[in-house]
Amino acid sequence: MTHRHFFINFVQNNLFMKILVCISTVPDTTSKINFVNQNQAFDTQGVTFIINPNDEFGLTRAIWFQQKEGADVTVVTVGDSSCEPILRKCLAIGADRAIRIDATPMDGFYVASQLSELAKKETYDLIITGRESIDYNGGMVGGILATFLGLPYLANCNGLEKDGTTFNLEREMDGGKELLKASFPIVIGAQKGLVEEKDLIIPNMRGIMQARQKPLEVVPAVNLEAGSSIESFEKPPAKGPVKLIDSSNIDGLIDLLQNEAKVL
Repeated sequence: MTHRHFFINFVQNNLFMKILVCISTVPDTTSKINFVNQNQAFDTQGVTFIINPNDEFGLTRAIWFQQKEGADVTVVTVGDSSCEPILRKCLAIGADRAIRIDATPMDGFYVASQLSELAKKETYDLIITGRESIDYNGGMVGGILATFLGLPYLANCNGLEKDGTTFNLEREMDGGKELLKASFPIVIGAQKGLVEEKDLIIPNMRGIMQARQKPLEVVPAVNLEAGSSIESFEKPPAKGPVKLIDSSNIDGLIDLLQNEAKVL
């Protein structure tokens, strides 16, 4: 009876902490990038998609709170059915449930709008986004989401500890770091340092099997307009051939640096 009583108290005291982790599906950096429809659309053929690394740092920290304190962790993404394998991976990593907002993510404003409408339906103590996604590098979703929800936002967060009903936070800034305290609820933009790459969780067979039994809910998108549109994509210009200069030809090297590279 004593053991059972302790378990009930643990659940009651700790499961109040609810965490929402926002996940973005991005191309693997090793994928070859091409555009179609007169450079107006990204060509997904042959591209491998992964969890946005900054989001994965945030998810890993959320799972740490789950394992330590029994926090409830939900992951959410805005996307079509092609995103579901990524959500299943998040469940295999340890998330309790997953939600897919059934919409094409048109821009950061649109994504933040969809996420805010979902987040308003439940009370979350901590909402984690990535600092930025590695495809568009917009870095705007977390701040816009926090503004819609009327919550404080901490970008570039690389330290997060819970102390009772408050968080001890750390973030990078020019010339050093900033230490802050915040009460629930709060939105953070996660990055490397919140956890290290060696701490990322690789799903094992048990986690993969359990993920199949966890709920993955698909909800309709809210009828909202995007804040911007894409006119076209453009690849950076190809790099020119490399010129090799003999180590003894100092004058030739200086001439190239002055007249071609124009760095002197």
